[in-house]
Amino acid sequence: MAHSLLASLRAKAQARRWFGPTADRWFRLLYNFIAVVTLLPVLILPVILIDKEIYSIPMPWTLILFAGQALAVVILIVGLKQTGISAFAGIRQLFAPENVDPPKLVTGGLYRYMRHPLYTAGLLFIWLIPVMTWNLLAINLGLTAYIIIGAHFEERKLQREFGEAYRAYKQKTPMLIPFLRRPAAEG
Repeated sequence: MAHSLLASLRAKAQARRWFGPTADRWFRLLYNFIAVVTLLPVLILPVILIDKEIYSIPMPWTLILFAGQALAVVILIVGLKQTGISAFAGIRQLFAPENVDPPKLVTGGLYRYMRHPLYTAGLLFIWLIPVMTWNLLAINLGLTAYIIIGAHFEERKLQREFGEAYRAYKQKTPMLIPFLRRPAAEG
């Protein structure tokens, strides 16, 4: 929850009011730190709670799922490279704030096919695990809901930030699933 609240433009503006321009240098790094810290308990739960297997995909089908997970990792890495890994992590802002470019709308590469390739990668990875347990299912459902809700919040932020350019991009580019087009609006 704290992670989602920090993602808003309002939170960033409030940090600037409280801490001055220095807040811009630390904001993204702190945001990522809070995201990791708040996610850790969720990831630890399946290990410490009593669990029961729902299914286990046998070989050779497991290899297909692992290939899908490898694809998810590639999508994640390519998507991060397109948006700038050091800026995404908050490192560039911290150590070279003078070299930080103003935000720009990325619509090429993977972003030509889907608006949120990093979220798509995450969803692919968690749902292509070959052994599913009840705890893992609950976590995957929660993470899926969190990602979809977070994507909607991020979209509102991007529309405020980039205006008509983002609205046009949103009309022609699917949110998470490449090549899934919306029907054209009538009228």
